[in-house]
Amino acid sequence: MSTTFAINWDYKCPFARNAHEHLVTALKAGADWNVDFIPFSLTQTHIPEDHPSVFEDPERSDDLLAVSTGLVVKELYPELFLDFHVSMFATRHDKGNDISNWNVISSVLSEFDIDSTKVMEQIDAGWPRDRYREGHMESVETYQVFGVPTIFAAGTATFVRVMTRPSDDAAYSTRLLGRVLESILDFPELNEVKQTQIAR
Repeated sequence: MSTTFAINWDYKCPFARNAHEHLVTALKAGADWNVDFIPFSLTQTHIPEDHPSVFEDPERSDDLLAVSTGLVVKELYPELFLDFHVSMFATRHDKGNDISNWNVISSVLSEFDIDSTKVMEQIDAGWPRDRYREGHMESVETYQVFGVPTIFAAGTATFVRVMTRPSDDAAYSTRLLGRVLESILDFPELNEVKQTQIAR
């Protein structure tokens, strides 16, 4: 029986990169999971309450471009989304490029022969920003989500920090996330486990 869950993302976070790379690796290896991807804004979590939200502030519109583009690709080119998703994380964290720069995002789109003009037309239409805001605000208001990656399963939201990236062993990625899901679904009384030191 397929396991259904959702996971949020913001391309800015290296820990989101780790978890999503494992997730994509596992899905491509045939993991029997039905997964949805929920947008989240780390920028919004740092904006004071008496300031305009990132979704309403024209001066911060570039901050929304990367995830909004991901939402367009997910909607219009679902068969390309997983690879595009991983490539966007790599662009930010492996290459160190500025993903608030449309030229940078366009170069990633071109890797997949996606027309950047068509994507920008969708962003200008407004629905990606609206969906971005809805995903973020519902997460915060319903589940008190504070960061990425957070996994939504069985009516709960669980923040997860995975320290490794995938290897050539796709089964490892599947086992790793499988254990995370097992902890969430089978042991809801387990609220927090965190090592006091990070292995270097």
